[in-house]
Amino acid sequence: MKIEDISELSQRILKEIRKRIIGNENNIELLLIALYSNGHVLLEGVPGIAKSYLAATIAEVLGLDHKRIQFTPDLMPADITGSSIYNPKDQTFQFIEGPIFTNVLLCDEISRAPPKTQAALLEAMAEGQVSSEGKTRILESPFFVMATQNPIEQVGVYPLPEAQLDRFMIRLILTLPTYEEEYQILVSKRAELVPSVEAVTSIKEILGAQEAIKNVEISDQVLSYIARLVVATRYSPALALGGSPRASIALMTMARARAAMYGRTYVEPDDIKALFYYVMNHRVILTPQAEVDQIPVEQIIGSVIESVPVTL
Repeated sequence: MKIEDISELSQRILKEIRKRIIGNENNIELLLIALYSNGHVLLEGVPGIAKSYLAATIAEVLGLDHKRIQFTPDLMPADITGSSIYNPKDQTFQFIEGPIFTNVLLCDEISRAPPKTQAALLEAMAEGQVSSEGKTRILESPFFVMATQNPIEQVGVYPLPEAQLDRFMIRLILTLPTYEEEYQILVSKRAELVPSVEAVTSIKEILGAQEAIKNVEISDQVLSYIARLVVATRYSPALALGGSPRASIALMTMARARAAMYGRTYVEPDDIKALFYYVMNHRVILTPQAEVDQIPVEQIIGSVIESVPVTL
């Protein structure tokens, strides 16, 4: 696939998704950018805002094999990765693959499972493989995790630790619809409760897009801008922990994918600015004083962008 083809592919996918999903246009584009970047996405929002519906719709439109795991307190790591079962017929143990062996994995309400179970995803998300019972099994590409969580729940949940959060390329916060969007949702549901969508792409095209974005040009000037932005988060007086090199790499990769989606063969500083908040918002930790003052993370990250010039 050529870089120029990614824009057409994206429009085809977005058009089909909009048959079901109304609103959250920017978040849907960011989901596609993360997919092209071979990353994973954490979707956060209050109940009933269609987090799981959005994730399931994207999986269906992509035409990829997809599975869903409902995370619960009694979910075990083997329920995700799989386990060996004894076959009395030939007196051998046979490994039965878990739902993680798929292209698109929807982890619904990920914070409801205990840390041991959440950690079963770490190796798969970081390295595209699963180690179980002394054997390493490679996951099929592409492998794309979309996890949802409810930010207002406080009881019976296990917040994701920083190491787990860092495996997600971006965190998207889905917002409640406006009046106009709410009305359009009701109109569409009146005609058909679950509008039908079709698969408009394939594994070959998605893998082609992931490979093609590596050829998007990114200048030394833009790389310097990324480095200065991320390093600046480590010195922000409102942050106890800033971004790591993994954040810089994620920002660079996503910027290439965004440029290709918008029909460009090169990255602009505006690509970095547009993505910086989404790449950083789950990776930084506020200082105790910033938490007491209730300074929004968006405001802090915005101030970092304002403090770092595009050129030296």
